[in-house]
Amino acid sequence: MNIKNLSQPVYITRRTALENLVSELLNEQIIAVDTESNSLHAYQERVCLIQFSTRSADYLVDPILLEDVSPLKPVFSSPRVEKVFHAAEYDLICLQRDFDFIFSNLFDTMITAGILGYPALGLGSLLKDKFRVQINKRYQRADWGKRPLPGYLRRYAQQDTHYLIPLRDLLHRELCERDLATLAAEDFKRLCQVKEVKKNAYQPGNIEHNCWRVSGSNELDPQKMAVLQELCRYRDNIARKRDQPLFRVFSDRTLLNIAERAPLELNSLYKVPGMSARQAKTHGEQILDAVRTGLEARPVYPPKRPKTNGKYLNRVDNLKQWRKITAQNMGVSPDVILPRDLLTLIARENPNSLDELAEVFNAVPWRMENFGEQIIAVLKD
Repeated sequence: MNIKNLSQPVYITRRTALENLVSELLNEQIIAVDTESNSLHAYQERVCLIQFSTRSADYLVDPILLEDVSPLKPVFSSPRVEKVFHAAEYDLICLQRDFDFIFSNLFDTMITAGILGYPALGLGSLLKDKFRVQINKRYQRADWGKRPLPGYLRRYAQQDTHYLIPLRDLLHRELCERDLATLAAEDFKRLCQVKEVKKNAYQPGNIEHNCWRVSGSNELDPQKMAVLQELCRYRDNIARKRDQPLFRVFSDRTLLNIAERAPLELNSLYKVPGMSARQAKTHGEQILDAVRTGLEARPVYPPKRPKTNGKYLNRVDNLKQWRKITAQNMGVSPDVILPRDLLTLIARENPNSLDELAEVFNAVPWRMENFGEQIIAVLKD
């Protein structure tokens, strides 16, 4: 397969063309999907492009120019059409967040490669291994929200789905040969239940939450933490007005350095590590105001965390050790044996019998059948 010989992708920017595409996709048994977002270039990221491939053509759907891509809902929810992704989790989170899509009948080539024990799970590595195709990831960090979308970005985006269906076919065959298709199927089904963004993820506008995400913030005393909170508030306001990601205003490290030193004069601010002369000139007085406000505010203490039971931690450690050994014996990563969410759920519920474990494992029958007795034995140790 040769990237240079790819046909031009069909670029969908009008409602009629989108509706025609939906009709075509719903008549396919299998399609490939990917997305491109602008997280490195906007205050709040959005899906800027949705790529589709069938066995015969490639399509680029432009949500920015279309504005309404709701006609795609039945494609993603159809149990008859298999949707092939590579590393689907974040794509699904973004698609649900922006368009309220729900999902069924997924196949994830990265998850499959992990189940099969491949040492390198990236799409580039798999395509090079299977098809001798070398894809260039140089535009991965491009600003996908800019319009018009240049041809070289369209061609780049096309690559991410063009080879997914043949890759899926090869990996699915390997799953069947090794009797692992049922395990993969239960993970794909779990994938359809899109999880909320992790609680420690950045939440636009939620300053009280976001300031604790700054690495090193837990080492500040409560008054300096109040300073950091005011600095985060200022940075958030600037980023929103400019429609820029936070790091393009100030890095987390720079804000932490300012909070630690709490400068009250411009000369002191210029000496803070990470603070450029341009930043100090542009934001100096406002930064000093934020420092003063923080020093006069109520101290900010870490959010209370529920106490962790020592026996629970022991169960987590024992399960992790069992998982590690089992994974080594099977030649796969530990998460294939027992995903983290299931491990913590088992440790918390502490089932005492196979019947009780079956209630916890109702969504993963393959793991129940193959690991149930071992897990109960680990919990009883």
